[in-house]
Amino acid sequence: MKIRSVKGNLCKIKDEVVVLGFFEGKKSLSKKVLEINSSMDSLIKKVISTGDFKGKYNQKKLLYAVKGITSKRILLAGLGKEKEFTLDKLRGVIAGCAQSVCNTGIKSFSVPVSFAEKMKKDTKDRVCAIVEGAVLGLYKFDQYKSKNKDSNNNEIKQITLVAETEKELKEVKREVKKAETVCEAVCLARDLVSSPGNTATPTYLANRAKSVARESRLACRIIDEKGAKKLKMGAFLSVAQGSDQPARFIVLEHKPRRAQSFKTVVIVGKAITFDSGGISLKPPENMQEMKTDMSGGAAAIAVLKACSKLDIPVHVVGLIPATENMPSGKAIKPGDVVKSMSGKTIEIISTDAEGRLILADALTYSKRFKPDAVIDMATLTGACIIALGNDVSAIMGNSNEIIDKIKASSEKTGEKVWPLPLWEEYGELIKSDIADLKNVGGRAAGTITAGYFLKEFAGDLPWVHIDIAGTAWTNKDKPYVPKGASGVCVRLLVNMLENWK
Repeated sequence: MKIRSVKGNLCKIKDEVVVLGFFEGKKSLSKKVLEINSSMDSLIKKVISTGDFKGKYNQKKLLYAVKGITSKRILLAGLGKEKEFTLDKLRGVIAGCAQSVCNTGIKSFSVPVSFAEKMKKDTKDRVCAIVEGAVLGLYKFDQYKSKNKDSNNNEIKQITLVAETEKELKEVKREVKKAETVCEAVCLARDLVSSPGNTATPTYLANRAKSVARESRLACRIIDEKGAKKLKMGAFLSVAQGSDQPARFIVLEHKPRRAQSFKTVVIVGKAITFDSGGISLKPPENMQEMKTDMSGGAAAIAVLKACSKLDIPVHVVGLIPATENMPSGKAIKPGDVVKSMSGKTIEIISTDAEGRLILADALTYSKRFKPDAVIDMATLTGACIIALGNDVSAIMGNSNEIIDKIKASSEKTGEKVWPLPLWEEYGELIKSDIADLKNVGGRAAGTITAGYFLKEFAGDLPWVHIDIAGTAWTNKDKPYVPKGASGVCVRLLVNMLENWK
């Protein structure tokens, strides 16, 4: 799909559809819409005055243009109440319009940059939201479906953003390019998460990381099991030992091309390419979704790709420990004790609490980069879904500064987060009678005790953990997240790194 930017008058834009936004309850039309309305013999005003279109959020009305308008159709898009309209709602309404146009078989549409013009946001933010809404809302993962003549092959070929001045056009072109780069990264993460476990093995993930590195000028190192043994990654390898698929520890590195000193941020992503639960076997219901347990790792690869493409002025390192968690005669068992890379010993209470084991060694490994910040992402606990549902990720850590940065980016990107505490009392729940720690603290505060476990390995590093168990996958269509993998945290962390100070 091509996204182009032009300067022009909406009345003279030649396209299949021009999309116009209207707030609910507003009787007066903007100056630009009045011009179109006049050219259409007041058709827009008539539709609104009759009550056929009220501007309710995501309401749509397709009108066929009359003489005086170059485009064939006008799509009226409801924005809801002006006071409640946000950048995230802008993404959602554009996604809805794109999907509606696509479903009719129409191949292109135009959107004015001034869409929702009374919204007090910079052109940069508007353009970013429009592009993200359209591209992410139209995402499909259908590469495993047989193609036939009865398949719905409707596809948008082109989207045009219409600017008013040459100055605005230059800014729009710049921001479109950046937004497309971020969307491309989100779609990469969605593709990786959506791929079945028999395809997306640790080796596959490592090979994809190598490919991304070549395309994006990233440094890449793949540590195999022999290398992990030399590094004494006992916690990571203990999870891998039950699988016939060899584990891979992926290291990606973005160094800004401009020669000066930069901060170093390490992004850690959990990549359990399939999680059966191990000996502590999961119930069979919905186990097919456990291919998504590598969502953190997929997001980390995607973030590194975007950082390089955008040449973000931060030294960013991606650490992706990748393995399956399978039951076998070789698998770890409840009651076993393993020794982590840090030297701390861990009593295994549940083999289904494996994500924190591989992250423990990744956090220890991150210390060699002397980072200014470490952020890990993981589909870590079902308890997070009980606490926060499927629309909010949990954040916790030892650095309020990093937490505040993430919260600020959350406001911009619409990827909701909510902080949870890591008070010392929670540490009592993961004390072991026979080892330094145990990997499960019981049912109480399950998300927090998992975070506290990771805190023991982060040590003095400025560190934040993001639990994306509820947000990495959706079982229903959301405005710009079609049913399936969400690619959560990619836009969030790219925005945070772009604005790092």
